[in-house]
Amino acid sequence: MRKSVLIAWLTASTMLLGTGLAEERVQTKSETQRKKEKKKTVERVGGGAAGGAVVGALAGGGKGAAVGAAAGGGGGYALDKYKKHKQKEKERRQQQ
Repeated sequence: MRKSVLIAWLTASTMLLGTGLAEERVQTKSETQRKKEKKKTVERVGGGAAGGAVVGALAGGGKGAAVGAAAGGGGGYALDKYKKHKQKEKERRQQQ
């Protein structure tokens, strides 16, 4: 009985404190844009690393997977830099 009352009290107090302390913060457009860009970067590099790991594992086993992941991650990073550069050029052309 005491245990269930204690659990109920802790749950209720946590819920009340949680709603009182929660603060909703509005993100600016630049913060949202930065998050999107970061997500794209992670997807490109991670996708390249995963693809490289699969190919490396098929070709050379465990060690091949590690080498393939490193090579794929590097390729994904290079692709990401290229895409960002192209996007900046496109934005510059539109401003002129």
